[in-house]
Amino acid sequence: MDGRKKMLPIGVEFFGDFKWNDYYYVDKTAFIAEFLRTKGVVNLFTRPRRFGKSLNINMFKSFFEVGADASLFDGLDISRETEICERYMGKYPVISLSLKDVEGGEFETAYDCLGMMISAEASRFDFLEESDRLSKADKIKLQQLIMGDFEKPAFLYGSLKLLSGLLGRHYGRRVVILIDEYDVPLDKAYQNGYYEQMIRLIRSFLSQALKTNENLEFAVLTGCLRIARESIFTGLNNFKVHSISDEQCAEYFGFTDSEVKEMLRYYGVEDRFPDMKEWYDGYHFGDVDVYCPWDVINQCDLLRVSKDAEMRPHWENSSSNAIVKDILEDATDVTKAEIEALISGEAVEKEIIPELTYTDLDNEDAGVRQTYLWSVLYSTGYLTDAKKPEGRIHRLVIPNKEIRKIYEDRIRSWFRVKVTSDTKRWERFCAAVKSGDAETVQELFNAFLSESISIRDTAVRKDKKENFFHGLFLGLLRAEGSWLVKSNAESGTGYSDILLIVPRERTGCVIEVKYAENGAFDTAIREAMEQIETHEYTAFLRQEGMEVIHKYGLACYRKTCRVAYEKE
Repeated sequence: MDGRKKMLPIGVEFFGDFKWNDYYYVDKTAFIAEFLRTKGVVNLFTRPRRFGKSLNINMFKSFFEVGADASLFDGLDISRETEICERYMGKYPVISLSLKDVEGGEFETAYDCLGMMISAEASRFDFLEESDRLSKADKIKLQQLIMGDFEKPAFLYGSLKLLSGLLGRHYGRRVVILIDEYDVPLDKAYQNGYYEQMIRLIRSFLSQALKTNENLEFAVLTGCLRIARESIFTGLNNFKVHSISDEQCAEYFGFTDSEVKEMLRYYGVEDRFPDMKEWYDGYHFGDVDVYCPWDVINQCDLLRVSKDAEMRPHWENSSSNAIVKDILEDATDVTKAEIEALISGEAVEKEIIPELTYTDLDNEDAGVRQTYLWSVLYSTGYLTDAKKPEGRIHRLVIPNKEIRKIYEDRIRSWFRVKVTSDTKRWERFCAAVKSGDAETVQELFNAFLSESISIRDTAVRKDKKENFFHGLFLGLLRAEGSWLVKSNAESGTGYSDILLIVPRERTGCVIEVKYAENGAFDTAIREAMEQIETHEYTAFLRQEGMEVIHKYGLACYRKTCRVAYEKE
């Protein structure tokens, strides 16, 4: 690969780095112009993680802040908006905070983290201590901000408003306030049991700065969720929300088809575009279809090294995915059927609540709780719109292959825990596999499937369906810690689905899984057993000195499995 190509901006959140460190940049600066033409006084943009929120916030800071470096925008879309640049670029004092690290195991730690954020931001303006426009009392308060003297909660509550007032008096201009990841402290507080305390803190902290603040020009907040106004934005009437359902500014978070094609062309890997589309496209924001930029950048970095690099789940590894676990654990039979439809490539219609509070997830009414769980799945990128919603009713789908894999992995994990918790039944299943008791293996695996989530006979490719059941069966075997279990292992002249070795008893099993499309079990079982023979999958087991070898062919369809067996 040509070493003169620009570096890919993996994890880059500072706009200036694109010019000074020569990173590849997908030009989103037109966002500035559209924002200025449509903004409110307080503006909230909600998007899932890793969709460019932090970079856009820093881009705004680089553009609006006094002393802005105009050269950062040379040749970019916004530079052609000469009137906007002359009127707005470098004209405002800017307060910029990221709340992504405001967390802790208890409220006191999170409180201190927020105080440190304010202290660090106030330190950027220590030159105000020499300002002839500030009084002695003003400078004492600035010192308190810089020193992080927040023992009195009221001082932290009013710190953002105080800092904006000091900047406003010094510059004689109103202030721009930028707050990234405003909802992270609430998420962490909910997880750690101090949610009500954090709500009171964030409510006071934001409302004083954003409501009736004569020094505020405008504010921009970003986050994953739109927290209910009565919970955190009480009385804020100058509030404009841009959610993932809104058309305005939709294309500035995420990459479009043309942007991904251009990036791949630049790095000489345009032939991998279909793979990128299958894995990372599929999100529908407003009226725009977009890719997850974190995925595209990370995968393109792999492809520029090797054009044949396998596709990987990058977004999955940057998120906890706990919400998928929550909805599975709370699943009713109806919910299970809906998840089956989703992973099979179908859509489900759900009411989506635009404003959320974390306490809604603990509602005693299971129906209400499920509605809020679906809403969080939608807001955080685990589901997207199949088409334009009708009011609160959304037709939801899993956006792409990567997110489908998250669901399937969680289902397998949930399935394994659920099955193995019934110790006697699971031990009976393991004993049957080990002894070649195919009838019991079939009986028990069918019983397990009846309680789980399956995959339907839809447009999803056959290999994906087989992989799903393969994963369920594999998870049960791996839960037996004394066995050696290999997946897709090389043996004979091919790769067997599952190879199992019971070392103490010198017993081995080869297991081939097929999906019986339209319930054609006999055909699927025959194919499985023939594949074991044709490709000599038992060769590896013989080489390892197994004295007893069992051959299983599994044919699965929805929640039914048939098992064929031969002993070598």
